[in-house]
Amino acid sequence: MGFQQGLSGLNAAARNLDVIGNNVANTNTVGAKTARAEFADIYANSLSGATGNAVGIGVTVSAVAQQFTQGDISTTNNPLDIAINGPGFFEISDNGVKAYTRNGQFKLDPNGFITTTSGSRVQGFMADTAGNITPINTDLYLRVNGVEPKGTTETGIQLNLDARSVVPTNAFALSDPTSYSGVTSMTVYSPQGQQHTMAMYFRKSADNAWDVNATLDGVEFTGNPVSTLAFDTSGKLTSPTAAVALSVPVPATEGGPLSVNVDLTKLTQFGSGFAVTDMSQNGYGAGDLAGFSVGADGTILARYSNGRTMTQGQITLVDFRNPQGLAPLGGNAWVETAASGAPLTPQAPGTGNLGSTQAGAVEQSNVDLTGELVNMITAQRVYQANAQTIRAQDQLLQTIVNLR
Repeated sequence: MGFQQGLSGLNAAARNLDVIGNNVANTNTVGAKTARAEFADIYANSLSGATGNAVGIGVTVSAVAQQFTQGDISTTNNPLDIAINGPGFFEISDNGVKAYTRNGQFKLDPNGFITTTSGSRVQGFMADTAGNITPINTDLYLRVNGVEPKGTTETGIQLNLDARSVVPTNAFALSDPTSYSGVTSMTVYSPQGQQHTMAMYFRKSADNAWDVNATLDGVEFTGNPVSTLAFDTSGKLTSPTAAVALSVPVPATEGGPLSVNVDLTKLTQFGSGFAVTDMSQNGYGAGDLAGFSVGADGTILARYSNGRTMTQGQITLVDFRNPQGLAPLGGNAWVETAASGAPLTPQAPGTGNLGSTQAGAVEQSNVDLTGELVNMITAQRVYQANAQTIRAQDQLLQTIVNLR
């Protein structure tokens, strides 16, 4: 009598129920991937080879295969919750031991490092203090300290001067609006980050020629006019052709005077009203970290209270030739094996066939709960059927034992 077939069927059905139960248990586990039990039949061959009437001796679980299909993405509004939409894994490090996960529920530790719930550090590219990304994969962290102020060194103005303006007959005076044809102002910063208002007054001096006078906080520059402008008959600027260097009289106690290059090369003189279309300057005051955001390419942008934004780093993704060969480590993580192969070079999300990242969201488990419940019923019936084969074998054996 052979009980092995039924026994192997019971073991396989129980293993299948274990897999299904694990899937059901992880229905709400972020980044979890469903698995399925894969079976293989068993045959015993004689020394002379297989025969045409060989009877199988049961079944075995040949593999428990994970299914790395995309899970649903749900929003959380937590900026450090990051979902992967497409292929790829986050690379994490626990004291140098690398693992891979789809669970993007990240946090900041007391030192500013971005970590998983278990404390493993998320890997990516860091940026220098100027916001330039260095493509070397390392532990990602946020600089939680504020930014130091920067004194203004470059400014730019884009505006139109009214060609219909007449040359004033009176001398230039701040208090006399008839002595100039237009004025514009901008904020400039001292090296200490203190704000000052620099204004520029445009006064027509002749046909197609203008003087530029400047003030700082309402006080005239000693070298006024600080520049002269010349236009051709079509209203295009012919002089100056490069930025004008100004010595801005910021107080010495604030690190002044400032050497500022003022770009006036985008000025025009057309027969329309005085109009400013663009102004820019590169200085800013001190600022504290106000928040951060993560882009679809994994770039981490820090926002500061002074209105500045700065790139702090970039989360990277990796992928494998055979993701199903990864070994589950627990804690929503996998490690590489010989079957999976080594991870491909870490790259920015959206590069090649890698998916993109979505901040303020997480990827839910890809478990189909309805399907798993149906599979559970099927596995239960298979278990009962294999138990019946053992019962039938037992009844046959009992009949033989009772022969007299």
